[in-house]
Amino acid sequence: MRTIMETGTRPHHVLHPGPRGRRRAALAMSAAIITGLMSFAVAPTATAGPVADSAMTGFAMPFAGAPAFEHLAPTQVTRPGQLNAALGQPTADRVAQQIGLTRADALSDKQSRELIAGGGVGGNRADATIIDACIRILTNTTGRPLYSEVDGHLIPSVLASYGLYVDANGRLQSPANADAPTRQVNSLIAPGGFVGNWLRNNGATRTLAALYRSAYTIEAAFGFAAQQMSGAAQLVTNTKGGVSTQVGMSLAPPLWIVNFALLYVVRPSLAAAMPAHWAPIPPEVAQAIHSSPTGHVPYALWASSFDWSRYSGDGLSRHRVLF
Repeated sequence: MRTIMETGTRPHHVLHPGPRGRRRAALAMSAAIITGLMSFAVAPTATAGPVADSAMTGFAMPFAGAPAFEHLAPTQVTRPGQLNAALGQPTADRVAQQIGLTRADALSDKQSRELIAGGGVGGNRADATIIDACIRILTNTTGRPLYSEVDGHLIPSVLASYGLYVDANGRLQSPANADAPTRQVNSLIAPGGFVGNWLRNNGATRTLAALYRSAYTIEAAFGFAAQQMSGAAQLVTNTKGGVSTQVGMSLAPPLWIVNFALLYVVRPSLAAAMPAHWAPIPPEVAQAIHSSPTGHVPYALWASSFDWSRYSGDGLSRHRVLF
């Protein structure tokens, strides 16, 4: 999911760079961001744990995020039972504490319901619909399927551990895809956007302040840098033991932590429903997504690739591919 906050406004220039120029500028900006962030990798009120070794987690910068928090993100699936399993509330509360959040920072039940339903002071049903869709996509774990129309049939899908989801029209994609609600929400969560204004207007300024004091802020910057260099596919490479695999952007540590923080302050139980582990995308599916100019492909063509029961052993070896 592309859940980073695009905090700036677009400057006005007489001349606008072409695609190559924009990409070079984005990469240069990303490099500058990372250079600055590495000297400030711990948010003020977050409790940093052991610094993760990116060589062990397999994610490179900027996809690894702040080293002090990388160890909090999902680990790779090692057995089928972990696939799409939810984090669980006790673990979610521990993660929240380590990134600088507590249950006291979350919205009240009434505030949470009103925000998601488009109620409260300044509520907006259209914006709330986007927020609700984001929550459903990010918590697409076991017992929380999404439903899509595939070949004229309503089909459930659960793909959170892959960092993918299937939209209502049966298109398989990364939550960071340009067409996804989880990307469209950026304008709503940006400073001065709908969410911040709603929180201020509905007695939740404390929640907003807690969010910005947490690891959310530092990880959002890493997430922005990561997404700027990931093209239409919005997939991330993980390399361990000389083996490279792909996973959706929403499972890269900084993006997962950003999403976690956002869901936790809306309602802690939502963060607890996020995936606890990430799984490599089947190589043929990753290749298809990379080859698609839009970054999405028909789920009907690739659904069988996600059936681990078709393969012997732990079902993991088939997902290994070199890129």
